[in-house]
Amino acid sequence: MLNRRTLLLPSVLAITVAAFAVSSAYADGELNLYSSRHYDTDERLYSDFEEQTGIKINRIEDSADVLIERMTAEGANSPADVLLTVDAGRLYRADQAGLLQPIESAVLAERIPENLRNPDGKWYGFSQRARVIFYDENEVADPPQSYQDLADPKYAGKVCARSSSNIYMISLLAAIAEHVGEEAAQTWAQGLKDNLARDPEGGDTDQLRAVASGECDIAVSNTYYFARALGGDVDGLTGSTDMFGVVFPNQDSTGTHVNISGAGVATNAPNRDNAIAFLEYLASDSAQDYFADGNNEYPVVVGIPLADALSEMTPEGGFKADDLNLDVLGKNQALAVQIYDRIGYE
Repeated sequence: MLNRRTLLLPSVLAITVAAFAVSSAYADGELNLYSSRHYDTDERLYSDFEEQTGIKINRIEDSADVLIERMTAEGANSPADVLLTVDAGRLYRADQAGLLQPIESAVLAERIPENLRNPDGKWYGFSQRARVIFYDENEVADPPQSYQDLADPKYAGKVCARSSSNIYMISLLAAIAEHVGEEAAQTWAQGLKDNLARDPEGGDTDQLRAVASGECDIAVSNTYYFARALGGDVDGLTGSTDMFGVVFPNQDSTGTHVNISGAGVATNAPNRDNAIAFLEYLASDSAQDYFADGNNEYPVVVGIPLADALSEMTPEGGFKADDLNLDVLGKNQALAVQIYDRIGYE
C-alpha cells in the first residue's frame, strides 16, 4: 500500500471594502495580508513572523476569486500588501488583472526554484502539492502509470475525478496541453470523461472516499488530502488507507504535475518593504517546516524534511516533478476551459 468560479456582488463588495478601510492602519510596523489559505496550522506561520520582525499582520481571508475581485475594486486605494493563495493559475489571473508588482530579492532568487516563480518576479511558490493517481489495490492489478493512461479504454467505468470548473483540473489540463498540444489534450480529456465511473462531484477527498467505498477504483487527487488521512482523522477515509496504492504519474516522461501555494506583492502595497520581508520569511527554513508539517505539503526549498504522513506515501528517493514553469498554467487556463466545454465535461 503505501479546486466553481464565483462572482462577488457589488453591494457585498462595497460593504466589505468599507469595513476594512475603517479598521486598517498603514503604520510601518504592519502588513496587510489577503489570504485564501484556510489552514489552522498557518497561525504558527504568522505568529512566528510577527515575533521575529515586530511587524503586525492584519489578515483578510476569503476565496481567491473574492480577494481578486476585491483588490480590483479597491484599485489604487487598496490596503493589500500581499496576496497569498493556492494554484499558480489564480496567481496568473491576479497578475493579468494588474494586481501584483515585480520585486527583486536575492533571497527568493536563491531559494525558490525558477519554475516555481513568475519569470518577472510578480509571484513566488512557497509550497508544493503533487496531483497523483490513487487506486484500489484489490481491484486494479495494472494501475495507470501516466495521466495519459487515465484515458485508456481499459479503465472505462473505473475513474473518479473532479468537475471541470475546479482549478486543479483546469491546471492539470493546461499542463497537458502545453506538453502535447491542443488536439491531443482534447483527445485525452474526452478519454478521461468516457472512463468516469460517475458524473464529477465533490472535492479531492470525495474522490478518495469513492475509492474507499467501491464507487470507483481509480481517483485523481492532490497528495495532501490523502496524507491527512494517513496522519489524522478524515471521515470516510481514515481506517481505509491500507487498500490504496499511489502512482506518481509520468515518471518516464514529463514528470508528475505539481502546483503551489504562492504569494506576490500587491501593486499598490502601502507597506512594500514589509511585504518583501514576509515573502522572504516564507522561504526560510522555519516557515518551510510549517508549510510541510502543517498541511502535508512539499517544501520548495531543498533539504527541508517532509511531514511523516507525506513521507510515507512518497517514493523512496523522491519523485520526478514536471519542471514546466507554472506561469504556463495560467496562460493555458482559458484553453483548458474551452476544451472541457467542447467535450461536455461537467
